[in-house]
Amino acid sequence: MNTWKKWLTALGFAAAAGTAGAQPTVTLDVLYCYPSFARFHEPLAAEFMKRNPNIRVQFRAPSASYDEGHQLILRSAVTNQLPDIYYAGYHLLGEMARTLARRNQIADLGPLLSSEPAEFLKANFAPRMMSLSQVDGRQYGLAFNASSPIMYFNTDLVKRAGGNPSKMPDTWEGVLALAAKIRSLEGMPSGLSYDVHAWPDDWLFQGMLYQQGGQLVESGTKKAGFNNAVGIRTLTLFRRFVTEGGMQLVDWDQSRQQFAAGKTGIIFSTPAHLKLVTDMVGNRFEWGTARFPIDNKAEGGVPTGGNAVVMLTRDAAKQKAAWEFMKFVTSPEAQQIVVEMTGYLPTNQRAVGADFLGPFYDKNPNFRTATTQIDRSLPWGGYPGGQSVRIWRAQRDVVAAVMRGELSPADALPKLVTGTEALMQ
Repeated sequence: MNTWKKWLTALGFAAAAGTAGAQPTVTLDVLYCYPSFARFHEPLAAEFMKRNPNIRVQFRAPSASYDEGHQLILRSAVTNQLPDIYYAGYHLLGEMARTLARRNQIADLGPLLSSEPAEFLKANFAPRMMSLSQVDGRQYGLAFNASSPIMYFNTDLVKRAGGNPSKMPDTWEGVLALAAKIRSLEGMPSGLSYDVHAWPDDWLFQGMLYQQGGQLVESGTKKAGFNNAVGIRTLTLFRRFVTEGGMQLVDWDQSRQQFAAGKTGIIFSTPAHLKLVTDMVGNRFEWGTARFPIDNKAEGGVPTGGNAVVMLTRDAAKQKAAWEFMKFVTSPEAQQIVVEMTGYLPTNQRAVGADFLGPFYDKNPNFRTATTQIDRSLPWGGYPGGQSVRIWRAQRDVVAAVMRGELSPADALPKLVTGTEALMQ
C-alpha cells in the first residue's frame, strides 16, 4: 500500500479514489512549491475530491522553491495565467498580495470567513497563525505550513564530546564550543552545519538576526535593519561555523546526508525535514532535536517559515470551490497528515489535541520540539520595493564569501547593506 494511503487509512479515511461516474463541475488549478511536497499535497487533494466529487483539483508542476514560485506568479499575473490557488511563502506574501491586489487578482478572505459560523475561526485558528497571512489589514490567506528553525543533533557524538543531550546549548557560544569538541573527535570532519550559504531563501539568515533581537528593515524606512553590531555578529558567527565548527560548505541536501551518515554532529534546519531525517538515519545512531539557540533572551525570536494558501481565481463558482478546498487543507484532519509526513507545525490549533496529534507527539518527541518555541515565533519578513528574491540572492553571495574567508565580516557588511538598500529603492 502506498505511504499516503496508509496515512489516510490510519485516520479512518476511505481509499482516495473518485466516485464512480461522478463528473466534476469545477476544476481548480493549483500551484505549490517544492516538488517533494507532493507527498502530502497529492493525498490531501485525493481525499478532498473523494469528499467533493463535483470538484476536481489539478496541480501545476510545482515550483522549485518559494522564491521561484513567487517570480512565476508575478509573471503569470501580467499574462492573466494565474492558478486558482497558490501556496505562497510568508516572506513574499506581502509583496505578492500588494501587487495582485492592484490588479484585482487576489481574494480578500475576510467576507468568506465572516460567512462561516461564529465559532469557526476561534475554534480552529489562533490569532498568531491568522496574522501570518494578513497584509495591510486584510486576510489574504490561511496558514497551511508553519515552521521555525530547530537544532538536530547526533546524541552519540554529543556524549562523546562531553555534552549533555538532555540539555543542549541555548546560546551560540555554547553551540560553537560543543561543535569544536565534536569536530576534534577521531574521524569527524564536521562539528556542525548551518547552511545559510546555500539555502534557497533568507529564512536562516533572518533566524540569526532575530535571535539577537535584530530586525530585517528599520521600521518605516527602506534601510537595512542589520547595519549595526547585530549584522557584524551575524557574519562573524557564520565564519566561525567554518573555522571553529568545521562546517563543510556543501549544499543543504549534502549537509543532511552527512548528518544521516554520522559525519556531522549538529545541523540547523526546518522541522519539515524531520520525517526525512528519521528515515535517512534509521537505526544507525540515536539523535534528537532541540530549540533554536537565542542569545537575546528578552527580545530574540525565530522566523516563522512555511506558506499560506491563497485564492487567486476571480470566477464565482471557482471561488466557492476554492474556499472549501482551503478549509479542508487547513482542517485538523489534513494538518495531522502533513505533520506526520513532514514535521511541520500544525496550523490548526485543534490538531494538537488528543484526538489528532497528541499521541503522535508522545511517541515522537523529536517532532514536538518546534511546538515548544511557538511563543518565540516572529513573522518571516520581506523587503519593501518588490525585490525580495533578488535581495536574498545578492546577500547570499556576500554571506558565502564570508564563510569561505574571501571577505572579512567588517568588509562584507557594507557590501551587504549597500546592495540590500539599492534593491529596496
